[in-house]
Amino acid sequence: MSSDFLPRLTMEATVPADEVTPPPSAPLIETKHLELFYGQHRALKGIDLAILEKRVTALIGPSGCGKSTYLRCFNRMNDLIDGCRVVGECRIGGEDIYDPKVDVIELRKRVGMVFQKSNPFPKSIFENIAYGLRLHGQKTKPEIEAVVEKSLRDAALWDEVKDRLNQSALGLSGGQQQRLCIARAIAIRPEIILMDEPASALDPLATTKIEELILGLKRDFTIVIVTHNMQQATRISDFTAFFYLGELIEYDLTSRIFTNPAKKQTEDYVTGRFG
Repeated sequence: MSSDFLPRLTMEATVPADEVTPPPSAPLIETKHLELFYGQHRALKGIDLAILEKRVTALIGPSGCGKSTYLRCFNRMNDLIDGCRVVGECRIGGEDIYDPKVDVIELRKRVGMVFQKSNPFPKSIFENIAYGLRLHGQKTKPEIEAVVEKSLRDAALWDEVKDRLNQSALGLSGGQQQRLCIARAIAIRPEIILMDEPASALDPLATTKIEELILGLKRDFTIVIVTHNMQQATRISDFTAFFYLGELIEYDLTSRIFTNPAKKQTEDYVTGRFG
């Protein structure tokens, strides 16, 4: 990838006004020459990427290409893997999040995550959200109740669960559990939400609800999503990054990636010739 790719993309993002609103003066998330090693294996190879605020950015590519590994750099989830080592820069709001002085717990308040498999706590629907709020210092019952309701409304789940908040979250359907996990993630009002294949285990109707939810949430949050579903990327994302074998092949407006990609390799992937 050329060294001038990152600013070129940021400037071009101002052009198609019907697709995206004008970007901020600087990206919210920026990586420069980012590399990640598992022992001696280099899983990410010099990734330069700028992610704009309050947009949906999709990371696509075949299995094992590095997209989930890259996603987990943003909240340092890779720190939990023995032998993992990161070099290069990864900045959020201009701050190097791999600086030794960074408080990882505080970082994960700013950067929420929703996993491929829904993982509600074995608690009530209410407590799934209230538990995290208490951990983050919200104490009064009226305050917690208000945030729980707002989070469930923002996750398009309130009307479905408002009469059974004290029932186990494990009794919800798969799609409802995933929306509950999203509600739990947004309750502490992070700047960024990371989503790793959040709809891959859901049926088409539940997937549609998740996609509609993502489109609504980008008014308030910056969303980065890993997806294998090309149609999903075209429906919900403003920008798309194509990864292959640990390298970033191409990054551009989603409309360009899927209709007029700059690289033949990208075209071959998005048209189903490999992957």
